[in-house]
Amino acid sequence: MNEPHPQRAVILLSGGIDSTTTAAVAREQGFELYALTVAYGQRHAVELDAARKVAAALGVARHVVQSIDLSAFGGSALTADIAVPKDRSTVEMGEDIPITYVPARNTVFLSLALAWAEVLGAQHIFIGANAVDYSGYPDCRPDFLRAFETLANLATKAGREGKLFHIEAPLLMLTKADIIRWGWRLGVDYSLTHSCYDPSPEGLACGSCDSCQIRHRGFVEAGVPDPTRYAAST
Repeated sequence: MNEPHPQRAVILLSGGIDSTTTAAVAREQGFELYALTVAYGQRHAVELDAARKVAAALGVARHVVQSIDLSAFGGSALTADIAVPKDRSTVEMGEDIPITYVPARNTVFLSLALAWAEVLGAQHIFIGANAVDYSGYPDCRPDFLRAFETLANLATKAGREGKLFHIEAPLLMLTKADIIRWGWRLGVDYSLTHSCYDPSPEGLACGSCDSCQIRHRGFVEAGVPDPTRYAAST
């Protein structure tokens, strides 16, 4: 008797902690993984190498690195010549939407993932969005993800034919420490991941941007050794 084929899922894989853990969760749930990484003109392009390493370690069925240059628009410290905020307190991080917000980034990413999912016949799209230890990004919030799922099922042939898409965000309401603990239990090698917004030319994490601080605090609170290579002490 032939074994049933596993369900396919498209995973948005940036190479950071959240997307890597999300991919590991999807694999644990039995999905066949199709990883999508977007080269969007980000200044921290070292994350693309991290995503390739993570995809190989997770044994994805296919990994696509899609280029779409959002730096043509600018408007963010990640895509334009704007200083990345450093050494901000947790209170300061939560005060407003930071300049590291890339306009409509997750909308663009999910749209690309949706297009590929429809081609693959995959009804599940996984994203490492997090609404707890996040930097104020509006496209990491539950209402946005619900709205995009509605859009996905209205805007596609598959959705109109009843093959409904599901936007899966298993980390949405977890702290960074909880995320790291979960990934640690699943055997995630976090030394392969990258989170820094402003790495050195050698790819070392700055240790001072919001993302580095959130990442390091997460490891400390999780009681898991931080494998990050920092250019400066945290």
